[in-house]
Amino acid sequence: MAAASARSGGRTARAGGNSSAKTKIPQQSWRNPQPAPIVLVSGPEEVCAERGIGAIRDYLKAEDPSVEVTDIRADDYTAGTLLAVTSPSLFGEPRLVRVAGVEKCSDAFLDEALKYIEAPQEGATLVLRHTGATVRGKKLLDAIRSGVGGGAEVPCPAIKRDAERHDFAAGEFKAARRAIAPKALQALTSAFADDLTELAGACQQLLADVDGDITAEVVARYYGGRVETNAFTVAATAIAGQYGEALVALRHALASGADPVPMVAAFAMKMRTMARVAGQRGSSRDIAMRVGMKDWQVDRARRDLQTGWSPRSLGAAIQAIARADAEVKGASRDPIFALERMVTVVATRRPFGT
Repeated sequence: MAAASARSGGRTARAGGNSSAKTKIPQQSWRNPQPAPIVLVSGPEEVCAERGIGAIRDYLKAEDPSVEVTDIRADDYTAGTLLAVTSPSLFGEPRLVRVAGVEKCSDAFLDEALKYIEAPQEGATLVLRHTGATVRGKKLLDAIRSGVGGGAEVPCPAIKRDAERHDFAAGEFKAARRAIAPKALQALTSAFADDLTELAGACQQLLADVDGDITAEVVARYYGGRVETNAFTVAATAIAGQYGEALVALRHALASGADPVPMVAAFAMKMRTMARVAGQRGSSRDIAMRVGMKDWQVDRARRDLQTGWSPRSLGAAIQAIARADAEVKGASRDPIFALERMVTVVATRRPFGT
């Protein structure tokens, strides 16, 4: 059976998330995991973890619609539950047991889980979710990663950087075998730069609602208002030296409910990218490899640097952004003025008030 072959191992991928460098079990992508007697879903990115766990459920359901699905919590655990829910039923249906909160597990769960993985129940798939927020349960994770129980790991590392969000969104369309234009992809990731859950939802909505390729016009039609008021749009306008337009965009964004803290973070992210690319020589691909970026990020930073930036103005802008960051986080009673001053320094390339 396919399930038996899946449980016997599966294709090994690069270790990631919270997995140990010495892990002896297969590392599976959260986009396409396969069942095993024990599946450790590790790492902080909940969107990816939910997808991975859902994919395992779908796999088992496709094999046998009668699969019994049980959810338990490791931090609110009643002794004996694990053995009870994994034991064969009267008719021998396959069982899927999903355990949340392993990073906060009780002593009772930890003891029983360590015993269980020594001899997993036939026909049962045990999925353990550990966010990595604590080292609680490390003994259990180490045992699983050493190969006890014939397990597999689905790493879900945090997705924080622009390039990682870009790759995530690109993967959504690739997995669905749909094409999205590069400009459309950039606009989409910029519009949802602060929330991966919303970005994932936006990708799925476009896939469900739109026939054919996803173009920049399609993204603008669905999320144009959000793109226009996004923090990254304000930052891009100011960095381009469009002072008046940047102030208008800032006020529009704030009127739409934008938070000052992510606004400053958007400026900081773009300015850091420019600072890393400034002075670099070579092709975009060579620079991208040296500084750990994507080719398109280097190209964008180079275009930004060509709009009147010098080492002195870059330094002044970075200082202004650092000051605004402190002020919007409590160092000033007027975060709006802090944002306006930051935009002024960035857009005019001059110290505030000159």
